[in-house]
Amino acid sequence: MITKCVAPAILRRLLVVSILIIPCGSQSGAQSAETEQAAIRAALTKWTEDFNAGNVKEVCGLFAADLRYDYRGFPERNYQEICDGLHRSLTDQTRRYSYSLAIKETIVSSDLAAVRLTWTLRIDKPDAAPQISQEHGIDIFRKQSDGTWKIIRFIAYNEPG
Repeated sequence: MITKCVAPAILRRLLVVSILIIPCGSQSGAQSAETEQAAIRAALTKWTEDFNAGNVKEVCGLFAADLRYDYRGFPERNYQEICDGLHRSLTDQTRRYSYSLAIKETIVSSDLAAVRLTWTLRIDKPDAAPQISQEHGIDIFRKQSDGTWKIIRFIAYNEPG
């Protein structure tokens, strides 16, 4: 049985602990979102490095098996179709492909994230001027059971102007 003197002391301690924990919880949430954003940026950076280095085995590692890709004017593509195309590009001996990345915004909510970005593709062929194109899009990521982030949807669009 708690005596009358002990109960108020316990309540005071709980109140103090509660007051100290509440600000930490919201700060922790902000830090968690920043940590997840950093993990997503790192995954995108790794993919860019893998692609540019011609790492055929690694180039599909950023995508979830249920990937869907939409680009205006083209049919929807899935994981296998995207990976097959990436493998063809990386093994093409007549030209060299390289990507650069500009992340515009990353929003994380629980196990989903949206990233607005622009991919710039450069294609170099012998005896020809480089071809450079930009693809603006939104990548939708889902956090996997192993803690990694993978793209489940990619929506590309033409930038107005």
